[in-house]
Amino acid sequence: MNEEEIIKKIKESDHLRIKYGIPDVDGILRSKYIHKNKFLEAAKSEIGFCDVVFGWDSGDQCYDNSMVTGWHSGYPDAKAKLDFATFREIPWENDVPFFIADFSNDEKYASASCPRSLLKRVKKQCSEMGFNAIFAQEFEWFNFRGTPSEIHDSNFQQLQPITPGMFGYSGIRTSLNHNYVAELFNLLEKFNVAIEGVHTETGPGVYEATVIYDDILAAADKAMLFKSSVKEIAYRHNFVATFMAKWNTNLPGCGGHIHQSLWDESGTRNLFFSENGSSGTTELLEHYIAGQLVCLPEILPMYAPNVNSYKRIGHGDWAPATPTWGIDNRTAAIRVIPGSKKSSRIELRVPGADTNAYLAMAASLASGLYGIKNKLKLKEPETKGNAYNETEKGTLSTNLADATEKMVNSTIARELFGAAFVEHFTKTREWEWRQFEKNVSDWELKRYFEII
Repeated sequence: MNEEEIIKKIKESDHLRIKYGIPDVDGILRSKYIHKNKFLEAAKSEIGFCDVVFGWDSGDQCYDNSMVTGWHSGYPDAKAKLDFATFREIPWENDVPFFIADFSNDEKYASASCPRSLLKRVKKQCSEMGFNAIFAQEFEWFNFRGTPSEIHDSNFQQLQPITPGMFGYSGIRTSLNHNYVAELFNLLEKFNVAIEGVHTETGPGVYEATVIYDDILAAADKAMLFKSSVKEIAYRHNFVATFMAKWNTNLPGCGGHIHQSLWDESGTRNLFFSENGSSGTTELLEHYIAGQLVCLPEILPMYAPNVNSYKRIGHGDWAPATPTWGIDNRTAAIRVIPGSKKSSRIELRVPGADTNAYLAMAASLASGLYGIKNKLKLKEPETKGNAYNETEKGTLSTNLADATEKMVNSTIARELFGAAFVEHFTKTREWEWRQFEKNVSDWELKRYFEII
């Protein structure tokens, strides 16, 4: 349906409320319900949304270092625009109409803090270069019994996964929770966030699913909505789903791998497909990979945005620790997946499930295009063995503070995303690290409380 048809449909419907959401810098969907009449008034113009969504962290604590908004600005309403291309109906909320909005029309927020606006800018650059970017993100996540209140009241202790033991690709574990799995498939399909498949991963109560590929902006929308939707569907079964990169020291982490390919302007030819056989690469693909590898260490916080993200990277959790690439090699940062003219692609394995899809996909595409524009050559040969051991090719930062400092000082980051975004985003990551540093952990109490 076009915009006029959607407005007409909602105007004539029995729904009194419409839901819309705005992704913040952490990839959290900040949402509102509004009356149908308010929606009809705002449909062709703009709608106000408090800009505190770009002035606080994931725990609603206000930044003390942000210039975009803060106590100094009074946290005014920003003017958001509903994107009618994102129109959906929420099947688990009696088909309530839903939209995604962003601040692409407001330069103050579009250039510095709105992640969806950033991805739109990178997508536009891609189109101007004559390419179509097709992306998809896959997720691993753990599921626990209980409600958010019950888990919070227990101080996150003695968490009970919905199934025990390590049982990847299990038929009987998914059968045990077949109603949950069925709803993931069926409700997400109705919500236009269709998944290719779902299976158990290795670990108690952990699943993996891949959202079906799409144009990069639609793919990022779907990735964000997938995470939010899974959490809501889990609630219906008295489960809580977590997309933390690493929730338990002794268990595997959760990946958020990004699959990507470039196509020609017409969208009919996959430019990553090699006619030279299943293991071949194209010159364009090599430039794209080289760009990602060069940029990766300098923009790592866009792939690993949280303190917890670095507990997953480089610890044998199928998460790479070196800027490497390889043909169908899951230990490398970039896994080249040769296939048919339709399926040939690369998989960036650095991002965890905790990423902001808009920022991670913008980073992936922008750095790949950087390699193409500069005709970068692959400095290192393909990794054919264990990339964890190839530290001579470089290593990724091991914590958020170091990774953020590299991005602060990176000229490449500013070239790719603009100084306003880099300044705002890195300040939010510096804030995140400071919140971690000043808090006493359970590890510290257990180690020092009695003995020291």
